[in-house]
Amino acid sequence: MTSRELVHDTLTFKNSNRVPRQLWELPWAQMHHPEELKRIKHEFPDDIVMAPCEGFPSTEGFQIREGDPRGNPYEVGTYIDVWNCEFTNFQRGVIGEVKKPLIEGENWQKRNVMRIPEECLNVNIDSVNEFCRHTDKFVLAGDWARPFERLQFLRGTEQLYMDLILQPDGLYEVMETIHNYYRKLLCAWAATDVDALWYMDDWGAQNALVINPDLWVKFFKPLYKDYINIAHDHGKKIFMHSDGYITDIIPHLIDLGLDALNSQIFCMGVKNLSTFRGKLTFWGEIDRQHLLPEGSSEDIESSVSLVRNTLWADGGCIAQCEFGPGAKPENVHQVFKTWNEI
Repeated sequence: MTSRELVHDTLTFKNSNRVPRQLWELPWAQMHHPEELKRIKHEFPDDIVMAPCEGFPSTEGFQIREGDPRGNPYEVGTYIDVWNCEFTNFQRGVIGEVKKPLIEGENWQKRNVMRIPEECLNVNIDSVNEFCRHTDKFVLAGDWARPFERLQFLRGTEQLYMDLILQPDGLYEVMETIHNYYRKLLCAWAATDVDALWYMDDWGAQNALVINPDLWVKFFKPLYKDYINIAHDHGKKIFMHSDGYITDIIPHLIDLGLDALNSQIFCMGVKNLSTFRGKLTFWGEIDRQHLLPEGSSEDIESSVSLVRNTLWADGGCIAQCEFGPGAKPENVHQVFKTWNEI
Protein backbone atom coordinates (compact mmCIF):
# COMPACT_ATOMS: atom_id res chain seq x y z
CA MET A 1 0.00 0.00 0.00
CA THR A 2 1.33 3.44 -0.92
CA SER A 3 1.46 6.39 1.45
CA ARG A 4 -1.23 8.10 -0.62
CA GLU A 5 -3.57 5.12 -0.22
CA LEU A 6 -2.75 4.83 3.48
CA VAL A 7 -3.71 8.45 4.19
CA HIS A 8 -6.90 8.21 2.12
CA ASP A 9 -7.92 5.09 4.06
CA THR A 10 -7.19 6.89 7.33
CA LEU A 11 -9.36 9.87 6.38
CA THR A 12 -12.25 7.58 5.41
CA PHE A 13 -11.90 5.26 8.43
CA LYS A 14 -10.91 2.23 6.37
CA ASN A 15 -7.34 1.81 7.60
CA SER A 16 -6.43 -1.66 8.84
CA ASN A 17 -2.69 -1.01 8.45
CA ARG A 18 -0.28 1.32 10.27
CA VAL A 19 -0.95 4.94 11.19
CA PRO A 20 0.45 7.38 8.59
CA ARG A 21 3.28 9.70 9.65
CA GLN A 22 4.29 13.33 9.23
CA LEU A 23 7.09 15.22 10.97
CA TRP A 24 6.91 19.00 11.14
CA GLU A 25 10.46 20.29 11.37
CA LEU A 26 11.09 23.93 12.20
CA PRO A 27 14.39 25.49 11.09
CA TRP A 28 15.31 25.47 14.81
CA ALA A 29 15.61 21.68 14.67
CA GLN A 30 17.80 21.86 11.58
CA MET A 31 20.05 24.41 13.30
CA HIS A 32 20.37 22.66 16.66
CA HIS A 33 19.94 18.93 15.98
CA PRO A 34 20.81 18.23 12.34
CA GLU A 35 22.10 14.67 12.81
CA GLU A 36 19.24 13.57 15.05
CA LEU A 37 16.75 15.11 12.62
CA LYS A 38 18.35 13.30 9.72
CA ARG A 39 18.10 9.99 11.60
CA ILE A 40 14.41 10.46 12.44
CA LYS A 41 13.53 11.35 8.84
CA HIS A 42 15.44 8.33 7.53
CA GLU A 43 13.95 5.86 10.01
CA PHE A 44 10.38 7.19 9.85
CA PRO A 45 9.80 8.78 6.42
CA ASP A 46 6.79 11.01 5.96
CA ASP A 47 3.62 9.77 4.30
CA ILE A 48 2.40 13.35 3.76
CA VAL A 49 4.42 15.92 1.82
CA MET A 50 3.86 19.43 0.53
CA ALA A 51 3.83 20.33 -3.15
CA PRO A 52 6.52 22.77 -4.31
CA CYS A 53 5.83 26.46 -4.84
CA GLU A 54 8.00 27.13 -7.87
CA GLY A 55 8.47 30.43 -9.66
CA PHE A 56 7.01 32.72 -6.98
CA PRO A 57 7.27 33.38 -3.25
CA SER A 58 4.75 31.53 -1.12
CA THR A 59 1.97 33.75 0.22
CA GLU A 60 1.97 32.17 3.65
CA GLY A 61 4.84 29.71 3.79
CA PHE A 62 7.61 32.30 4.01
CA GLN A 63 9.59 30.50 1.31
CA ILE A 64 12.85 32.32 0.65
CA ARG A 65 14.30 33.00 -2.79
CA GLU A 66 18.00 33.53 -3.33
CA GLY A 67 18.74 37.25 -3.23
CA ASP A 68 15.32 38.16 -1.81
CA PRO A 69 15.76 41.66 -0.33
CA ARG A 70 12.90 41.26 2.12
CA GLY A 71 14.96 39.39 4.71
CA ASN A 72 14.87 35.94 6.26
CA PRO A 73 11.87 35.10 8.48
CA TYR A 74 13.90 32.59 10.49
CA GLU A 75 16.79 34.91 11.39
CA VAL A 76 16.91 37.65 14.03
CA GLY A 77 15.78 40.94 12.52
CA THR A 78 12.89 41.98 10.28
CA TYR A 79 11.16 40.28 7.39
CA ILE A 80 8.56 41.77 5.02
CA ASP A 81 6.18 39.26 3.43
CA VAL A 82 4.39 39.49 0.09
CA TRP A 83 1.47 41.40 1.64
CA ASN A 84 3.97 44.03 2.89
CA CYS A 85 3.51 42.98 6.51
CA GLU A 86 6.67 43.45 8.58
CA PHE A 87 7.65 40.70 11.02
CA THR A 88 10.14 41.27 13.86
CA ASN A 89 12.07 38.23 15.07
CA PHE A 90 14.10 37.92 18.28
CA GLN A 91 14.82 34.17 18.12
CA ARG A 92 16.70 32.39 15.38
CA GLY A 93 14.89 29.41 13.87
CA VAL A 94 11.26 30.50 14.34
CA ILE A 95 9.01 33.08 12.69
CA GLY A 96 8.59 36.46 14.38
CA GLU A 97 5.57 38.68 15.02
CA VAL A 98 4.08 41.79 13.44
CA LYS A 99 4.79 44.76 15.69
CA LYS A 100 3.79 47.59 13.30
CA PRO A 101 0.38 46.87 11.68
CA LEU A 102 -0.21 48.34 8.22
CA ILE A 103 -3.87 49.34 8.45
CA GLU A 104 -4.75 52.18 10.80
CA GLY A 105 -7.79 54.35 11.48
CA GLU A 106 -10.98 53.72 13.42
CA ASN A 107 -12.73 52.54 10.25
CA TRP A 108 -9.65 51.00 8.63
CA GLN A 109 -9.20 54.19 6.56
CA LYS A 110 -5.65 53.31 5.53
CA ARG A 111 -6.67 49.96 4.06
CA ASN A 112 -5.37 50.95 0.63
CA VAL A 113 -1.81 50.22 1.81
CA MET A 114 -2.64 46.50 1.76
CA ARG A 115 -0.93 44.69 -1.10
CA ILE A 116 -2.74 41.70 -2.64
CA PRO A 117 -0.09 39.22 -3.89
CA GLU A 118 -1.82 38.31 -7.15
CA GLU A 119 1.40 36.72 -8.46
CA CYS A 120 0.94 33.88 -5.98
CA LEU A 121 -2.21 32.81 -7.81
CA ASN A 122 -0.08 31.76 -10.79
CA VAL A 123 0.43 28.19 -9.63
CA ASN A 124 2.75 26.24 -11.92
CA ILE A 125 0.28 23.48 -12.66
CA ASP A 126 2.63 21.43 -14.85
CA SER A 127 5.36 21.46 -12.22
CA VAL A 128 3.00 20.54 -9.39
CA ASN A 129 1.38 17.75 -11.41
CA GLU A 130 4.78 16.34 -12.32
CA PHE A 131 5.71 16.32 -8.64
CA CYS A 132 2.48 14.48 -7.80
CA ARG A 133 3.03 11.91 -10.57
CA HIS A 134 6.50 11.06 -9.33
CA THR A 135 5.61 10.42 -5.70
CA ASP A 136 3.40 7.88 -3.98
CA LYS A 137 3.08 10.21 -0.96
CA PHE A 138 -0.12 12.05 -0.06
CA VAL A 139 0.44 15.59 -1.36
CA LEU A 140 -0.80 18.79 0.30
CA ALA A 141 -1.09 22.06 -1.60
CA GLY A 142 2.02 24.22 -1.32
CA ASP A 143 0.12 27.32 -0.20
CA TRP A 144 -2.84 27.88 2.08
CA ALA A 145 -5.46 30.27 3.44
CA ARG A 146 -5.29 31.99 6.84
CA PRO A 147 -7.91 34.78 6.98
CA PHE A 148 -7.95 35.43 10.74
CA GLU A 149 -4.19 35.57 11.04
CA ARG A 150 -3.85 37.71 7.92
CA LEU A 151 -6.29 40.19 9.47
CA GLN A 152 -4.11 40.26 12.59
CA PHE A 153 -0.94 40.80 10.56
CA LEU A 154 -2.57 43.74 8.78
CA ARG A 155 -4.44 45.33 11.69
CA GLY A 156 -2.76 44.10 14.89
CA THR A 157 -4.24 41.46 17.17
CA GLU A 158 -5.53 43.70 19.96
CA GLN A 159 -7.15 46.18 17.58
CA LEU A 160 -8.72 43.38 15.52
CA TYR A 161 -10.35 41.92 18.64
CA MET A 162 -11.96 45.29 19.32
CA ASP A 163 -13.05 45.60 15.68
CA LEU A 164 -14.79 42.23 15.80
CA ILE A 165 -16.91 43.62 18.64
CA LEU A 166 -17.48 47.12 17.20
CA GLN A 167 -17.70 45.93 13.57
CA PRO A 168 -16.69 49.11 11.71
CA ASP A 169 -17.42 49.28 7.97
CA GLY A 170 -13.78 48.93 6.97
CA LEU A 171 -13.55 45.52 8.63
CA TYR A 172 -16.11 43.97 6.29
CA GLU A 173 -14.46 45.38 3.18
CA VAL A 174 -11.02 44.06 4.09
CA MET A 175 -12.38 40.68 5.18
CA GLU A 176 -14.14 40.27 1.84
CA THR A 177 -11.01 41.28 -0.08
CA ILE A 178 -8.88 38.76 1.81
CA HIS A 179 -11.50 36.02 1.50
CA ASN A 180 -11.88 36.54 -2.25
CA TYR A 181 -8.13 36.25 -2.61
CA TYR A 182 -7.99 32.99 -0.64
CA ARG A 183 -10.86 31.52 -2.64
CA LYS A 184 -8.88 32.20 -5.81
CA LEU A 185 -5.75 30.74 -4.25
CA LEU A 186 -7.44 27.51 -3.20
CA CYS A 187 -9.18 27.20 -6.58
CA ALA A 188 -5.79 27.55 -8.28
CA TRP A 189 -4.36 24.71 -6.19
CA ALA A 190 -7.54 22.65 -6.61
CA ALA A 191 -6.87 22.69 -10.36
CA THR A 192 -3.69 20.66 -9.78
CA ASP A 193 -3.24 16.99 -8.90
CA VAL A 194 -2.57 17.53 -5.20
CA ASP A 195 -4.51 15.27 -2.85
CA ALA A 196 -5.62 17.94 -0.39
CA LEU A 197 -5.95 21.65 0.22
CA TRP A 198 -5.50 23.22 3.63
CA TYR A 199 -5.94 26.34 5.70
CA MET A 200 -4.78 27.53 9.12
CA ASP A 201 -5.66 30.03 11.82
CA ASP A 202 -4.67 29.91 15.50
CA TRP A 203 -7.95 30.17 17.39
CA GLY A 204 -7.12 29.04 20.91
CA ALA A 205 -5.56 30.45 24.04
CA GLN A 206 -4.45 27.96 26.69
CA ASN A 207 -7.94 27.11 27.92
CA ALA A 208 -10.47 28.95 25.77
CA LEU A 209 -11.17 30.32 22.32
CA VAL A 210 -9.58 33.74 21.73
CA ILE A 211 -12.92 35.25 20.64
CA ASN A 212 -16.52 34.54 21.55
CA PRO A 213 -17.68 31.38 19.75
CA ASP A 214 -20.73 33.25 18.43
CA LEU A 215 -18.41 35.74 16.71
CA TRP A 216 -16.48 32.86 15.20
CA VAL A 217 -19.69 31.38 13.81
CA LYS A 218 -20.79 34.74 12.41
CA PHE A 219 -17.55 35.86 10.80
CA PHE A 220 -15.37 32.84 10.09
CA LYS A 221 -17.47 29.70 9.77
CA PRO A 222 -18.86 30.94 6.41
CA LEU A 223 -15.30 31.52 5.14
CA TYR A 224 -14.24 28.01 6.07
CA LYS A 225 -17.38 26.61 4.49
CA ASP A 226 -16.28 28.12 1.18
CA TYR A 227 -12.76 26.66 1.50
CA ILE A 228 -14.05 23.19 2.35
CA ASN A 229 -16.57 23.29 -0.50
CA ILE A 230 -13.85 24.29 -2.98
CA ALA A 231 -11.81 21.25 -1.98
CA HIS A 232 -14.66 18.77 -2.04
CA ASP A 233 -16.13 20.14 -5.27
CA HIS A 234 -12.76 19.39 -6.91
CA GLY A 235 -12.50 15.90 -5.41
CA LYS A 236 -9.86 16.92 -2.84
CA LYS A 237 -9.59 16.40 0.90
CA ILE A 238 -9.06 19.43 3.13
CA PHE A 239 -6.99 19.85 6.28
CA MET A 240 -6.86 22.60 8.93
CA HIS A 241 -4.34 23.68 11.58
CA SER A 242 -5.06 25.66 14.74
CA ASP A 243 -3.11 26.08 17.96
CA GLY A 244 -4.65 26.33 21.41
CA TYR A 245 -7.90 25.26 23.04
CA ILE A 246 -10.52 25.09 20.26
CA THR A 247 -13.01 22.50 21.54
CA ASP A 248 -15.90 24.93 21.03
CA ILE A 249 -15.47 25.04 17.26
CA ILE A 250 -14.70 21.39 16.53
CA PRO A 251 -18.41 20.45 16.16
CA HIS A 252 -18.75 23.26 13.61
CA LEU A 253 -15.70 22.01 11.68
CA ILE A 254 -17.20 18.52 11.58
CA ASP A 255 -20.51 20.00 10.45
CA LEU A 256 -18.70 21.73 7.57
CA GLY A 257 -17.10 18.47 6.48
CA LEU A 258 -13.46 19.10 7.45
CA ASP A 259 -11.39 15.97 6.83
CA ALA A 260 -8.41 16.45 9.16
CA LEU A 261 -7.54 18.82 12.00
CA ASN A 262 -4.09 19.57 13.39
CA SER A 263 -4.57 20.92 16.91
CA GLN A 264 -3.11 20.82 20.40
CA ILE A 265 -5.16 17.89 21.59
CA PHE A 266 -3.30 17.69 24.92
CA CYS A 267 -4.14 21.33 25.61
CA MET A 268 -7.82 20.43 25.27
CA GLY A 269 -7.50 17.04 26.97
CA VAL A 270 -7.33 13.94 24.78
CA LYS A 271 -10.11 12.13 26.63
CA ASN A 272 -12.37 15.17 26.27
CA LEU A 273 -12.19 14.71 22.50
CA SER A 274 -13.45 11.12 22.53
CA THR A 275 -16.92 12.28 21.44
CA PHE A 276 -15.38 13.25 18.07
CA ARG A 277 -13.88 9.80 17.47
CA GLY A 278 -14.81 8.51 14.03
CA LYS A 279 -16.08 11.92 12.88
CA LEU A 280 -12.79 13.67 12.12
CA THR A 281 -9.16 12.71 11.60
CA PHE A 282 -6.83 14.19 14.21
CA TRP A 283 -3.70 15.18 12.31
CA GLY A 284 -1.46 14.92 15.39
CA GLU A 285 -0.15 16.11 17.70
CA ILE A 286 1.88 15.06 20.74
CA ASP A 287 2.19 17.82 23.35
CA ARG A 288 5.03 20.20 22.42
CA GLN A 289 4.51 22.43 25.45
CA HIS A 290 5.56 19.87 28.07
CA LEU A 291 5.96 16.31 26.83
CA LEU A 292 8.39 16.78 23.95
CA PRO A 293 10.75 19.10 25.88
CA GLU A 294 10.38 17.61 29.37
CA GLY A 295 8.82 14.13 29.18
CA SER A 296 10.50 10.77 29.66
CA SER A 297 10.48 7.96 27.14
CA GLU A 298 7.74 6.30 29.18
CA ASP A 299 5.70 9.52 29.16
CA ILE A 300 5.88 9.61 25.37
CA GLU A 301 4.86 5.96 25.05
CA SER A 302 1.84 6.36 27.33
CA SER A 303 0.77 9.58 25.58
CA VAL A 304 0.86 8.03 22.12
CA SER A 305 -1.08 5.04 23.46
CA LEU A 306 -3.66 7.40 24.98
CA VAL A 307 -4.21 9.09 21.61
CA ARG A 308 -4.44 5.74 19.84
CA ASN A 309 -6.88 4.22 22.33
CA THR A 310 -9.08 7.33 22.53
CA LEU A 311 -9.28 8.59 18.95
CA TRP A 312 -8.46 5.71 16.57
CA ALA A 313 -11.40 4.12 14.70
CA ASP A 314 -9.80 2.28 11.76
CA GLY A 315 -8.58 5.76 10.93
CA GLY A 316 -8.97 9.15 12.51
CA CYS A 317 -5.34 9.60 13.60
CA ILE A 318 -2.17 10.73 11.83
CA ALA A 319 1.14 10.34 13.66
CA GLN A 320 2.25 13.95 13.47
CA CYS A 321 4.42 15.95 15.84
CA GLU A 322 6.47 19.13 15.66
CA PHE A 323 10.22 19.19 16.15
CA GLY A 324 10.61 22.78 17.32
CA PRO A 325 12.21 24.88 20.05
CA GLY A 326 12.97 22.92 23.21
CA ALA A 327 11.93 19.48 21.92
CA LYS A 328 14.28 16.63 22.83
CA PRO A 329 15.34 14.70 19.72
CA GLU A 330 14.99 11.41 21.59
CA ASN A 331 11.38 12.23 22.45
CA VAL A 332 10.50 13.08 18.85
CA HIS A 333 12.07 9.77 17.84
CA GLN A 334 10.10 7.96 20.54
CA VAL A 335 6.82 9.40 19.23
CA PHE A 336 7.24 7.73 15.85
CA LYS A 337 8.78 4.58 17.29
CA THR A 338 5.75 4.08 19.56
CA TRP A 339 3.25 4.74 16.76
CA ASN A 340 5.14 2.22 14.63
CA GLU A 341 4.99 -0.44 17.34
CA ILE A 342 1.28 -0.10 18.10
